[in-house]
Amino acid sequence: MTIYIDPPIWPGHGRMWSHLVSDVSYDELHTFAARLGVPRRAFERDHYDIPAQRYAEVVAAGAVEVSSREVVRLLYAAGLRRPKGRYRAPDAPSS
Repeated sequence: MTIYIDPPIWPGHGRMWSHLVSDVSYDELHTFAARLGVPRRAFERDHYDIPAQRYAEVVAAGAVEVSSREVVRLLYAAGLRRPKGRYRAPDAPSS
């Protein structure tokens, strides 16, 4: 199991954030996040948002540090990328 995290360079809600992703499956990602006590509400389309103050903890737990560009490349290569505006939840009605 390999989970990846980019640097906490993304601003939002008065904090800086990282993205936590899997290059295998969402199940793998959810399992890793749950083990760290990351709430499911932190999952957004294809990644978990991780606040900067938890970055070192997540890396110590086994997440591999990569660039933000590499996070996107890994998601696309795995077929797990869900770009904003194109994602529809599996149970959402189609238009």
